[in-house]
Amino acid sequence: MVLVDTGYKEHGYLLDITRIYCFGSPDAKQKAMWESEKRAQLATFQKAASGVTCGDVDAAARTSLEHDQLGPDSNLPGLPHRTGHGIGMDIHEWPYLVKDNPHKLAPGMCLSNEPMIVVPNEFGIRLEGHFYITEDGPRGLKLIAEQNQIKNIV
Repeated sequence: MVLVDTGYKEHGYLLDITRIYCFGSPDAKQKAMWESEKRAQLATFQKAASGVTCGDVDAAARTSLEHDQLGPDSNLPGLPHRTGHGIGMDIHEWPYLVKDNPHKLAPGMCLSNEPMIVVPNEFGIRLEGHFYITEDGPRGLKLIAEQNQIKNIV
């Protein structure tokens, strides 16, 4: 598997994006981790709302992964770092979606959604998406097409 993490700049605003590609067909373990990643990303998105703490959003991703016997906390295999971060004038900016961060989300905040799964000495999976907070909840940014399946590059 190949993890590609790159960035984009438009009118002074920055964001980064990560996608996964597979040489040949993914095996059962890679497919299972892929599905876990998508569920953790969805849990992150569903938890994000105005007034919710960054730590609670991070906890939603970690809880999702724990249901798939990953983690707990930052233990591997599982999510070794933060679930996401702010995007805007810098590619990684405040607030960080990380354990115990008491900062509350507010309308207008734009964030990445990247609960990476690491399986030591084998592979990592991260599908980085983006969303922004409104009074009515999160909204996904559709700047690029979402990756709905592991891309085969052979």
